Amino acid sequence: MTSSEVWDEDTAIRYDASSAEMFGPEVLDPTIDFLAELAGPGGSALEFAVGTGRVAIPLAAHGVRVTGIELSEPMAAQLRQKVDEATLPVVLGDMATTRVPGEFDLVYLVFNTISNLRTQAEQVECFRNAARHLKPGGRFVIELWVPAIRRMPPGQSVVPMSMGEYGHLIFDTYDLATQECTSHHYFHEADGTTRYGSGNFRYIWPAECDLMAQLAGLTFESRHANWHRAPFTTDSGSHVSVWQKPD
Repeated sequence: MTSSEVWDEDTAIRYDASSAEMFGPEVLDPTIDFLAELAGPGGSALEFAVGTGRVAIPLAAHGVRVTGIELSEPMAAQLRQKVDEATLPVVLGDMATTRVPGEFDLVYLVFNTISNLRTQAEQVECFRNAARHLKPGGRFVIELWVPAIRRMPPGQSVVPMSMGEYGHLIFDTYDLATQECTSHHYFHEADGTTRYGSGNFRYIWPAECDLMAQLAGLTFESRHANWHRAPFTTDSGSHVSVWQKPD
């Protein structure tokens, strides 16, 4: 078992609603197009930390044969209410060590999920696990935020991350010595109350990801600022990176 926090039933039930902005076509359409192109016509894909199926279900509907790995049984149960096992098989387990039969054209992680692994060693094993599941020539893709450390003046450890229209406020606290991060979430409920939740992560720099890929035997292919393939720059707040398993 890894150090990842396991999301409980209450979190799983609320997940889709609390992440509503991530289900919009302006977010999902370019994500699905990007992944489907890499998987290829009739290709196969494995999603680490598949969750409630936000990406996997529409990707499967796009003609890609998708399998998922999910650590949280309640999250997998929410997915299973949407599609059956034949449409989207899911194996319960962690993304660093769990093995699924077969090889895939594509392995992917979205929405910062690799940072749920809270040690560098586990994150390296995640890259190695992706490599084990890939066919020769297959790709590993991650979507990951870039730590907003440049926003912090000396002595500060808190950065506001989101104050969006959905009534969901996010503040991140950083430990620069360990690369540990805690996201503090404040949800404004319909009855006027505020609900608090938090999650603990380990952030990874893009260059650190490239070294992890190298340790797993993968070669760097591309890096973009988003799923639209915008150029990645020093000012980018996130990246979508692709590595390939050599033929």
